[in-house]
Amino acid sequence: MTAILGISAYYHDSAAALVVDGRIVAAAQEERFTRIKHDAAFPRHAVAYCLREAGLNAEQLDFVGFYDKPLLKFDRLLETYLGYAPRGLRSFAAALPVWLRQKLKLDRDLRRGLGGAFRKRLVYAEHHESHAASAFFPSPFAEAAVLTVDGVGEWATASYGVGRGNRLEIIRELRFPHSPGLLYSAFTQYCGFKVNSGEYKLMGLAPYGEPRFVDLILDRMIDLKDDGSFRLDLSYFQYCEGLRMISPRFARLFGRPPRAPETPIVDPLYMDVAASIQKVIEEILLRMARHVHRETGMENLCLAGGVALNCVANGRLLREGPFRDLWIQPAAGDAGGALGVALLIWHQLLGQTRVPDPLDSQNGSLLGPAYSDAEVASFLAQAGAVCERFEDDAALCEHVAGLLADGRVVGWFQGRMEFGPRALGSRSILGDARNRAMQSQMNLKIKFRESFRPFAPSVMVEHAADVFAVPANYSSPYMLLVAPVRPERRLAPDAGDEHLRGIDKLRSVRSDVPAITHVDYSARIQTVDAVRHGRYHRLLEAFRRRTGSPVLINTSFNVRGEPIVGSPADAYRCFLATDMDVLVLERHVLLKESQPSGVTDSQRRLYLAEFKLD
Repeated sequence: MTAILGISAYYHDSAAALVVDGRIVAAAQEERFTRIKHDAAFPRHAVAYCLREAGLNAEQLDFVGFYDKPLLKFDRLLETYLGYAPRGLRSFAAALPVWLRQKLKLDRDLRRGLGGAFRKRLVYAEHHESHAASAFFPSPFAEAAVLTVDGVGEWATASYGVGRGNRLEIIRELRFPHSPGLLYSAFTQYCGFKVNSGEYKLMGLAPYGEPRFVDLILDRMIDLKDDGSFRLDLSYFQYCEGLRMISPRFARLFGRPPRAPETPIVDPLYMDVAASIQKVIEEILLRMARHVHRETGMENLCLAGGVALNCVANGRLLREGPFRDLWIQPAAGDAGGALGVALLIWHQLLGQTRVPDPLDSQNGSLLGPAYSDAEVASFLAQAGAVCERFEDDAALCEHVAGLLADGRVVGWFQGRMEFGPRALGSRSILGDARNRAMQSQMNLKIKFRESFRPFAPSVMVEHAADVFAVPANYSSPYMLLVAPVRPERRLAPDAGDEHLRGIDKLRSVRSDVPAITHVDYSARIQTVDAVRHGRYHRLLEAFRRRTGSPVLINTSFNVRGEPIVGSPADAYRCFLATDMDVLVLERHVLLKESQPSGVTDSQRRLYLAEFKLD
């Protein structure tokens, strides 16, 4: 037996992943245990979980891999500072103590984090090599082109290569400071959202605007080549020498200061800016993909890196790009690097054979901890909760489907936790997509987030083409592709609605599943199948039999500012402190109105204050 632990840590979204004899046994992000969103500390809880899941201790590990090369990254930090000195002194002075104390002594910290028990080989892979390995090795393809796109690793900001069998070769890379991810993050900051977490919001805001600044961005900010490579005019940006992404010149170009965070989005300019940069990033990725196809001749493409989470761009790549099929790593950001380096050691370093799984070897990305029905029952008894337990899945799913059909909002906690940023039916909040009021209700009263944020649908894979304009065999189990709602499911706008602009577009009902239909008639689809999703698929089938609709809203089980819930205690606390109607913990169903004392106002305020939502 060969056990390999992969670790990502210290930069963004720490995680651990364990591979045993080439099989992905476990993977989890540290934030799910500590409840600190995007926790970057050494992932000691995630490591402990992975070892526990495999029945191993640190001494039994054969290799530990780290997802990037700190010395090479420090080289970039020094060279960038020297290139911009003395302007970068503040950011350099802020970063240097952390490097001297921790990141340049990573061997010591990794071994210390493993309790001093691991004495074998530590392996360091380059950042984009880890991304590429996470994309190709779990994919269903025997061979494929590989494209990785993010903010920055050591020096690379994007790379492409080829995977064949058990080998992966990186061919070319785009280098810092010219970065697709940092470009998108700069616009994220300008539009008033938080860098490294608000990019989803920028993507969601884009359809409310008009892309009238595309030519301005391409003329003034970026020199984009036919192969997707580019050079930025760095006078518009400040990430090389400062603690902010954008310079004053950036704001002057658009004639407005950056939007103040947490303020209402009323000025259509910010919507138009969002729409424009979204079109630009899509064009960059399409050009990159076409170039990679020409250079490699491959039929299939694997994607990873933070920019690969842009599901709107991914949908265009699949529809308009040259590749027959795509496979995107569900944990495409830094967390996925932990899995990538572990698989890289198994296949590339040790030369072990690889037999692709026709579905993929990611196991639905359900790689985190699970809680037995007995553990759930014990917790609920201690909490004094009132619940009903169902003896079999059929009865449970019929009951919950009825509650959903009645307009109830359901917290759904089942099986192993998802690895990656998407809730995939294990730690999800569910609702009826046919309900016209559901998007606003869930955004404002349960998620406590901006009203414009769209919700994604879960749809039975066998019925996806009935609702969305996709092929009959369409599969999107990881919620990483956007597709349009079928024309015959769309509704003609009410009188006057065709003139709505900006956020007012939310008032228009666009389809017979309005809660998941975005203002451009698109939806971020998760297809649900019986093999990967088991009980969740049975719930959708029960809902379809009852209502005729194979679609449910699926959003992550958390409130804004909080990581997705990891344990029954997390789920119960979130249930009590929000306007969620029902909580389903394995086979236990809790109704809000049946709880003996509900939740006091003070308890609710404490919970929401923890995530700065009060």
